[in-house]
Amino acid sequence: MGSKLGGRVAEAAKIALTARKYVTAIDVLTGLRWLHARHVDTWRQGRVDSLERLAAVDAARMVEAVTHLREWAVASGLVASETAYAAASRDRRPLRFTAEGGEELELLFRVHWVSPTLSEARQRQLAERQNRAPDLVVVAPLETWACAGCRETGPYLIMEDDQPFCLTCADMDHLHFLPAGNAALSRRAKKESGLSAVVVQFNRRRKRYERLGVLVEETALIRAEEQCLADEEVRLRRRERDRDRRAHEDIEFQARMAAEIRRLFPGCPPERAEAIALHAAVRGSGRVGRTAAARVLDENAITLAVVASVRHLDTDYDSLLMSGVPRMAARDQIRPRIDQVLTGWRA
Repeated sequence: MGSKLGGRVAEAAKIALTARKYVTAIDVLTGLRWLHARHVDTWRQGRVDSLERLAAVDAARMVEAVTHLREWAVASGLVASETAYAAASRDRRPLRFTAEGGEELELLFRVHWVSPTLSEARQRQLAERQNRAPDLVVVAPLETWACAGCRETGPYLIMEDDQPFCLTCADMDHLHFLPAGNAALSRRAKKESGLSAVVVQFNRRRKRYERLGVLVEETALIRAEEQCLADEEVRLRRRERDRDRRAHEDIEFQARMAAEIRRLFPGCPPERAEAIALHAAVRGSGRVGRTAAARVLDENAITLAVVASVRHLDTDYDSLLMSGVPRMAARDQIRPRIDQVLTGWRA
């Protein structure tokens, strides 16, 4: 594990293991920045024949990284658990990591490495959840498209055999759309529905697929609504308790992040460190403070949050963008100022 890549793999694996008690090949490939989350979403939807097609490196390099992962996991005493990967399409076909690799090579990517501190019951629950068939995924496309069956178009498509089909051709046009927003209603409607699908759409600004709602049978939706009306008061009290708990957790996390900022940058004013942590760690913001790396106070993630603050508050970056300077050119112009501020804060 003495190589530079081995060290980077170990760092990415430690972050995932700390956050979830297990680590996967995908955790490492995304941690190395060879894949983005949107690439993994596209692959899971069954829209490409292999994950290799979307990666920034070839299969040989991916295999090298996952081999380092296996070496690190064995040395760390983690437990191997083979996991099935199925496409979220009607055919539920097995997902491939490489374009041309054999079964032995594919198995290398499918192994999840689990912390031995988890109880046997928890390990079984984790294995069952990971091997469960994924929800069918229907995409609300942003671009014009044509159904591979009828050549018509529509508001939604679902992938079959690497081709898009409309809901009519996929025999799903009898389903009703339930918008996201009521978790209990969505969960119960899915449970009651013999056929259901999650509806997603790509968010260009955030560069990821986001859930819009679910498609369910009309009778299932009616039964779910009746169930929700019956225990509405109980769920309201539970939501209030959960909201208080999350607020308390957020305050604790922001305090720990601010303390870590002050440790890494002793010259950073305490009120500025608190402001950076408060901004970066807002729940649901998608900012660097909510990443898995930041939640375990990874030094690189914390530094990125500090850099983002300095970029916007201590340089002319925003003015340059407003004047029409391209983003990367603007970043090049302000880099000396960022380095100057960080050097002062590290002193």
